[in-house]
Amino acid sequence: HQISGSGVSGIAAIVFYATGIPMGYTYFAINVVLILIALKILGTGFGIKTIYGVVLSAITLRVLQPLIPAAVVQEKFMSAIIGGMLCGTGLGIIFTQGGSTGGTDIIAMVVTKYRNISPGRVILLCDVIIISSSYVVLTNLASAQRIETMVYGFVTMAIQAYTLDAILSGNRQSVQILIFSRHYERIADQITTTMRRGVTVIDGTGWYTKEPQKVIITLVRKQEASDLYRIIKSIDDKAFITVANVMGVFGKGFEELKK
Repeated sequence: HQISGSGVSGIAAIVFYATGIPMGYTYFAINVVLILIALKILGTGFGIKTIYGVVLSAITLRVLQPLIPAAVVQEKFMSAIIGGMLCGTGLGIIFTQGGSTGGTDIIAMVVTKYRNISPGRVILLCDVIIISSSYVVLTNLASAQRIETMVYGFVTMAIQAYTLDAILSGNRQSVQILIFSRHYERIADQITTTMRRGVTVIDGTGWYTKEPQKVIITLVRKQEASDLYRIIKSIDDKAFITVANVMGVFGKGFEELKK
C-alpha cells in the first residue's frame, strides 16, 4: 500500500520507495548515530537494550520484507489500524522494560527523562514530518493518491501513539485503597512488611453506629491490588474495602516528579 510508518522505520520505508534500498540497511544505519546519543544521555543500560532492539529489528525487516512482497490485507484503512496497533503494542512492551528500538523512541525517552510528557505525544510530534515527506517521495502516484496514502500514514501514527500511551499508562496505573477493619493493626503491618508499601491510619466514625473506626489508606500499583486483597482476606474476611483509580502518584516507590 506504500503507507509510510512512523519513526526511523518510516524513513527507511520512504527511502525504499524512492531508491529501492532494503529497509533493514537504512534502519540500521540511521540508528547507529542515535544509539551513540542514547549511550551518552540515557546510560549504558539503555544503550545495550537499544542495540539489541535495533539489531533484531533490522534483521527482522531484512528477512521479512522479501517474504511479504504484497499486501496481506487489501483494505488500506484496515492495514493502517492493524499496523498501528501492532507497532504501538511492541513499543509499549519495550518501553516498560526500559529499552528502545531506536529512532524517535530515543528522542521520546530523552524528553520524558527531563519533562513530564508522555512518550506517545513526543513520538506523535516527531513523526508528523516523517509521514508528511512521503507526499514528496511517492512520485509514481497521482496527487490525490499521495494525499490518501499520507492520511493513512497519519492514521497509523495516531493509533500507534494511542496504543503506546494505553500500555504505558496501564503499567503505571495506581489505585488508592481504603480499608475499614477492626484488625487494622495486623493488616497495616502486613502491608508494610510484605508489600513494602506505605500505610496511613486515620480516625473515623461510623455515623450509623456512632462508634470510632480506624481507616487504613494505602496506594499500590494496580497489579499489586490482588496481593493486597489476599492479605486483607487472610486477616479479616469481613473488612470493608473501597478502591479508586488515581491519575498519578509521585514519590518514593512510584513516579518521579519531573520538571
